[in-house]
Amino acid sequence: MKYNSKKILFSIDLEEFDIPEEYGEQVPLKQKLETSLEGLKKLEALLDKHNVRCTIFTTAFWASHYPQHIRALSEKHEIASHTYYHNSFKTEDLATSRKVLNEICGQEIAGIRMPRMSDISSEDVKAAGYTYDSSLHPTWLPGRYNNFDKPRTLFNNKHTWELPASVTPVLRIPIFWLSLKNFPLWFYQMLCKRILNHDGYIVFYVHPWEFTNLSPYNLPKMVKRVDNDRLINKLDKLFSYLSKQGDFITHRELIPQQ
Repeated sequence: MKYNSKKILFSIDLEEFDIPEEYGEQVPLKQKLETSLEGLKKLEALLDKHNVRCTIFTTAFWASHYPQHIRALSEKHEIASHTYYHNSFKTEDLATSRKVLNEICGQEIAGIRMPRMSDISSEDVKAAGYTYDSSLHPTWLPGRYNNFDKPRTLFNNKHTWELPASVTPVLRIPIFWLSLKNFPLWFYQMLCKRILNHDGYIVFYVHPWEFTNLSPYNLPKMVKRVDNDRLINKLDKLFSYLSKQGDFITHRELIPQQ
């Protein structure tokens, strides 16, 4: 599917800061919530600076602690579901999280993205009332998934639309959050341009907690080596570059209307 002008779909996975728990370090709930808020505020300033409209996939649990903040964000950006909690999931969370976010924003929630880009039944996604699912990462990530056999670009699975995270043609090199952190900026920009020229759009995402000081935590170097203001500065330069390549739109705006 090609587009007359190139489209840039930037998204934020807004969740409780629980990644240290994957490596055996417990984090108090208040700290989980406030760390993401701290990073989100930095991202908001950058979005405003570049006039970027994006999609924010938030857990209903996080949103329920900051409803006014989410409501204000919904006036410019798309709010979508990241299920109810980030560290646990039940099928009924699909509908419950959508209901909570609907009530907070006063508008219909069209999209879902599973935490850690986990598999989810398309029938369940449709039953919960979503129009699209952006949980597919069509690449190979050791210990996570191997989706080399899945489509790289927007497709309809007969139940809902699926909007995968972007990867390059052929080699399927991902441009997700770890790539932004660890690849040199010139190389990351080259990958983005390759995808834009081939597909007509790119989909990439970050987490707010990445834009805080991660040095105190027991995290792998690839997760925390570029954080806080260093990562803000890198994203700032990337936005300047991408704004010359195409138009920033929300995920929902790319989905064909029924």
